[in-house]
Amino acid sequence: MHFVDELTLRLKAGRGGDGVVRWLSEKFKEYSGPAGGDGGNGADVIARAVRNTFLLGKYAHVKEMLAENGMPGENRSKKGRQGEDLIIDFPIGSILTNNDTGEVYRLDEDGQTIVLLKGGKGGYGNEHFKASTNTKPEESTKGREGGEGTFSIEVEIIASAGLIGLPNAGKTSLLNALTNANAKIGAYQFTTLEPNLGDLYGHILADIPGLIEGASDGKGLGHKFLRHIRRTQMLIHCISSENEDLYKTYEVIRDELKDFDKELLEKEEIIVVTKMDILGIEDTQKKADAVEEWNGKKVFVISVYDIDSIKKFSDSLVKLLK
Repeated sequence: MHFVDELTLRLKAGRGGDGVVRWLSEKFKEYSGPAGGDGGNGADVIARAVRNTFLLGKYAHVKEMLAENGMPGENRSKKGRQGEDLIIDFPIGSILTNNDTGEVYRLDEDGQTIVLLKGGKGGYGNEHFKASTNTKPEESTKGREGGEGTFSIEVEIIASAGLIGLPNAGKTSLLNALTNANAKIGAYQFTTLEPNLGDLYGHILADIPGLIEGASDGKGLGHKFLRHIRRTQMLIHCISSENEDLYKTYEVIRDELKDFDKELLEKEEIIVVTKMDILGIEDTQKKADAVEEWNGKKVFVISVYDIDSIKKFSDSLVKLLK
């Protein structure tokens, strides 16, 4: 299913059923008393969190979703049937904003449910108005309209680790090597136009599309994908050995993270120098050692074509994620 991480939906809860005017009909006595039932309540609109990151794509061509109306009251004082609640599944990590009221809802846990819109209350039947001074009430009331609103939905991927770096840093190739994700790759910028996901022994890895200098100001893919980094446990910062100055390359991305959200700099981070096959292991290792000396963080040197380096990195990553 195609990955969609934002869309807009018009949602409407069910209208309450109308109350009715009815009379008891007994032998030899046609109007024995009021017996009009109340209308059933309209259905609520409920959001439910599920473990399906790609689920939003299911609603890509849906403009409006309507909950069921309540049924009118019946004779013999029977209440009308209540509308069946409309339960809409969204991926864990979804943020739903009611554009009409400004209310914001977050779905962070599997199975979590939130009532977005309440159904309308059913109307009263004429039995409801029976009194000692009003033994033959002719009154009944209409059911009330349910709530409605236009909702903006965004998905922030909740992943164990997010792969970040400039375009062409080898993130997608690394994801494929670690998880067999089979994501598409190419030798040009912005190959990845949507986050790719892979599973590493139960840990979800997210390949965040390539950032560029100025992304925090909306340049390139800008904020569209920076927000996904917020929900990751760890950052895997990929730097291609092709860059002459690894220090400068590293700082470009760090500056974008800081400008977007300073808290991102507090996340646990490891650095991976990719494409060692281009320069050779010795020259690539020298560059990596310089980066490690500079920031004090562990730097891995890998090539997706070198099974040993991938295995070593994979084992270390699993340990760090536990």
